[in-house]
Amino acid sequence: MQPEAEYDDFGNYIGPELADSEDEEEEDEEPMVGEDDEAAANARLDMMQQEEEEEDPEDEPSSSIVLHEDKKYYPTAEETFGAETETLVMEEDAQPLEVPIIAPVRHKKVEVLEREAPETNYSNEFLAGLLNSSADVTRNIAVVGHLHHGKTTVMDMLVEQTHDVRHEWRNNERAMRFTDTRLDEQQRGVSLKMVPMTLVLESSSGKSHVMNLVDTPGHINFNDEVTAGLRLADGVLLCVDVVEGVMLVTDKVLKQAAAEGLPICLVLTKVDRLITELKLPPNDAYHKIRHTIEEVNALIVKYGGEDAQQVSPLTGNVAFSSAQSGWSFTLQSFSQLYCDVFGISFDTNEFARRLWGDVYFHPDSRTFKKKPPPAGAERTFVAFILEPLYKIYSQVLGEADVSVRATLEEFGVFLKPSTFTQDVKPLLKQSCSAVFGSATGLCDMLVKHLPLSRAGTATKVERLYTGPQDSDIVAHMRACNPAGPLVVHIAKLFPKTDASAFDAFGRILSGTVKPGDKVRVLGETYTPEDEEDSAVAEVTAVWVYQARYRVSLPRATAGNWVLLEGLDATITKTATLVPEFLDEDVHIIRPLQFHTQSVVKVAVEPLNPRELPKMVEGLRCINKSYPLAVTKVEESGEHAILGTGELYLDSLMKDLRELYSEIEVKVADPVVSFAETVVETSQLKCFAETPNKRNKLTMVAEPLDRGLAEDIEGGAVSIDWPRKKVGAFFQEKYEWDLLAARSIWAFGPERQGANILVDDTLSSDVDKSLLNAVKDSIVQGFQWGTREGPLCDEPIRNVKYKIMNAEIASEPLARGGGQLIPTSRRVCYSAFLMATPRLMEPVYYVEIQTPADCISAIYNVLGKRRGHVTEDVLRPGTPIYLVKALLPVIESFGFETDLRYHTQGQAFCLSVFDHWQIVPGDPLDKSVELRPLEPAPVQALAREFMVKTRRRKGMSEDVSINRFFDDPLLLEMARQDADLQQIF
Repeated sequence: MQPEAEYDDFGNYIGPELADSEDEEEEDEEPMVGEDDEAAANARLDMMQQEEEEEDPEDEPSSSIVLHEDKKYYPTAEETFGAETETLVMEEDAQPLEVPIIAPVRHKKVEVLEREAPETNYSNEFLAGLLNSSADVTRNIAVVGHLHHGKTTVMDMLVEQTHDVRHEWRNNERAMRFTDTRLDEQQRGVSLKMVPMTLVLESSSGKSHVMNLVDTPGHINFNDEVTAGLRLADGVLLCVDVVEGVMLVTDKVLKQAAAEGLPICLVLTKVDRLITELKLPPNDAYHKIRHTIEEVNALIVKYGGEDAQQVSPLTGNVAFSSAQSGWSFTLQSFSQLYCDVFGISFDTNEFARRLWGDVYFHPDSRTFKKKPPPAGAERTFVAFILEPLYKIYSQVLGEADVSVRATLEEFGVFLKPSTFTQDVKPLLKQSCSAVFGSATGLCDMLVKHLPLSRAGTATKVERLYTGPQDSDIVAHMRACNPAGPLVVHIAKLFPKTDASAFDAFGRILSGTVKPGDKVRVLGETYTPEDEEDSAVAEVTAVWVYQARYRVSLPRATAGNWVLLEGLDATITKTATLVPEFLDEDVHIIRPLQFHTQSVVKVAVEPLNPRELPKMVEGLRCINKSYPLAVTKVEESGEHAILGTGELYLDSLMKDLRELYSEIEVKVADPVVSFAETVVETSQLKCFAETPNKRNKLTMVAEPLDRGLAEDIEGGAVSIDWPRKKVGAFFQEKYEWDLLAARSIWAFGPERQGANILVDDTLSSDVDKSLLNAVKDSIVQGFQWGTREGPLCDEPIRNVKYKIMNAEIASEPLARGGGQLIPTSRRVCYSAFLMATPRLMEPVYYVEIQTPADCISAIYNVLGKRRGHVTEDVLRPGTPIYLVKALLPVIESFGFETDLRYHTQGQAFCLSVFDHWQIVPGDPLDKSVELRPLEPAPVQALAREFMVKTRRRKGMSEDVSINRFFDDPLLLEMARQDADLQQIF
């Protein structure tokens, strides 16, 4: 045992060095090995190790030293999942537990599409051959009408007769709605988008005709889709519910068709409702049908003039149908049916002429006369058409099998015995389809009364091409020449299934397009002088749009509708496509002219501020998808969306959240767009000086003539016309003097804005050459000022600005745009504020369908919202009243819900923008006291609207005089005020 001094307090040995161990002594005793022998031994050892590794490198673990941080405990992700697998390594707790590290692939389910094109009665090659052979077998037709008047059901009937309808499409309780491709359309039962289809229909002669049909929405909020559909069409197939008759949208689409110069064919739909719902006798049903046709003709004459082609069963441009029961006919096709059933050869056209009107059949003499026989008889339409139709319906609905068989045998129809065991609806559909056959009568009507694509193209070019009509490219377009230079008018953009891009839908006016073509895309603001709004793109695919599927084409020729891929990058709303290199100047096809306005506004922002770029990109897509949607950024930084109504904005916001941006979006309460106007002439001549004190402009503002603003916005007059033509219009219609009529400089804020700038200076007082030199700068200031008014930055309308005097510097450097544009804007504002400014609000025209016992409740609901009834009439032959009313848009939010609540769901309304009206009260009256959470009195509404709008936009509550009035003008106003006080 060692002494304790050799160990420290912790037991560590600190004594002298111990002797070496026995092993070390033995090693010392071994003889030394030579360096050469050691090198040889090492070499042999290395060779042996290398051979062992080559034979089986994984048999034994390596004896090399591995540091702790270099040790490998688990295989890498690349070794486990493969080299091509993308892996994501994240730090611990960097993501919430409920959020997956790698998000699953989400498939957007917003459309009902077919995986494979369904079988049709004709091959795709046959369709492509007809499309590319000639424009003389193609017709372009828009199917339009009021909400729930059977447009989509008529399309379903044509689809069923041309497609092999699969079992899952058939539902006896619900319509197929083949052209309602969106899921929300199927759920709502309302069409929201225009959807085209190209069908090959067979006429009674057996000839095949290509029908390009577009199913348009019937809800008035989506009238912009109807406008896009009418732009591409050469004719209109108007669907009118024979029970409801002419309604709000019917009136609107007839006005639009007249503006586009399109011929009209009428389909009276849901004729079976006269039998099953109203239970009218056949004679009363005839009078109801006749009254509906007369209503349509009254509107055609109203909007198209006395020379417009009216509709009549005798002319052949009226068809009767019940698409849900699968039948349609015209007088000519029903006449042919009698010829086929009885096997008698006679002139079917002459017989058809005697099947309408006050014509009676005399059985004793077997003749047709305009007076009934002495024994009495029904009109021929009742006796030969309605009574057999009533007979079929009554027996099928009465479930009398024997009588049904007998009746069908009279028409030469023999159904399988198993057919009569079906429910009433499918039996009725099979019976009627077997009796009336396919839609050959409808096809004959379209072929006879609507123009071919070649003739329609010539009319389109004449009405819509903005360039001269004597150029070579116009000649090719008029001839619909497939060998001419390519010209395509794009009227609508359709999103792809994943919403990653848009496909452009348009009409080929000239030339041929095929995949791989390089084209130049001309935007809505393109002119040969300013080519900024143009870009070169490549067509990557050409399709025929068939609602739920697409048919690829190797090429498409003039006169057809096509869907093109690869062009959406530079198209916002509409565009014109031309070849990449073209020798002559080319102009654009006129942009869409809408017959309503977007007046309802909502402000949106992302729930997560970091997702703002996603929302901005989504708003850009919304702007492309909805023709009448307006997206803009206010001065306060908020993003605003303008739409036509609540349903429109609801559909738009659904697309923004689920389809385009895929983020949560917060929406503010809806507001409306206001306008600013004046009711008197400026109290004094207002002037403003430029910052360099070298130029001075003097103006006055006054109201426009009644109706002039609507004429300018409606296109009745254009600033692009020659000066003499513009002057003649104002002289004849508004009795302007010749000097003022020919001194109109501009409309504002746009080229069709509802304000006018007039040069009212005299050449003896003003140097006209200097004034004309700065005309563009003054017009720009005028446009700027009318775009954002002084009250609350809303557009100005219905104001005429007159330039009374102008002092312009002679040096060009002293009269530049930087000097005159802000000065022109400021003098517009000062003249406006001195002319008794007022605020204007938009007003809805409301049409309400209701039973008689709910009318008083409707009056009460409207009265609480500053609305008033203009008319309430009973629909002839029905128990339904039609109430027509006017309602301020700002009071309309929640109106439909309120109306249904007070009428127990019996009333249904549609609203559309009608006009602008002045808000009661003075917006600049500071004596008005606005109390929070209390409704303002009627005479304080203008002040309330202005203050709240300015607050929302981040502006001060009151209009600042110093901002719009120069000091010299203020001194002049003070001097005149002092003079007036001395006088009085």
